[in-house]
Amino acid sequence: MLTPEQFFGFLAAAVLITVSPGPDNLMVLGVGMSRGRARGMAFGLGCALGCLSHTLLAALGVSAIIAASPFAFTLLKVAGGAYLIWLGLQALRSGGGAKATAVNGIDDSVPRLFAKGVFANAINPKVVLFFLSFLPQFVIAGNGNVNWQIAALGVTFTVQAAVLFGLLGFFSGTVGQWINSRPRAGQWLDRIAGTIFVGLGLRLIVAR
Repeated sequence: MLTPEQFFGFLAAAVLITVSPGPDNLMVLGVGMSRGRARGMAFGLGCALGCLSHTLLAALGVSAIIAASPFAFTLLKVAGGAYLIWLGLQALRSGGGAKATAVNGIDDSVPRLFAKGVFANAINPKVVLFFLSFLPQFVIAGNGNVNWQIAALGVTFTVQAAVLFGLLGFFSGTVGQWINSRPRAGQWLDRIAGTIFVGLGLRLIVAR
């Protein structure tokens, strides 16, 4: 369904975006640091699997737009490109300083933390907007089966997020200390992710 160039290009961008310090992975680290590896991994896996709901929405929505009008799909990709450029500029302007802070007051079981992770991600409107902007940038409409392309990209994003968030939860103590002792590391990760966002956005706008 995906060409090798699509898959590996998307995977590289997804991994760099996932490891850049943000609310989700810092929360995973915080839960793991304060409640232990199992709970950190459970919450992280829940956050990752919550992406499947956004994948479904993106697949149905983008397919409907293409069926209605190829021109509308072009507008969606350009608008998404502009949004990614804005996200990239925000990341490039970031001063870093992200901290992994232990989360106090959480005494839930592993299943409850997993469910909280799924729910928190699934209802996050910013993640919905991100998926609608990010996934279509890697769709090749001429290859057909756009809904399956979107689904494959979304599943790829979910799987790599599950692996990385699971590892973050497992090594939460070590990774949290490393981040807190190296504030500039977070800044450089933001710059890398920001450059990816801006590059993707410009590619779509220039090549429309």
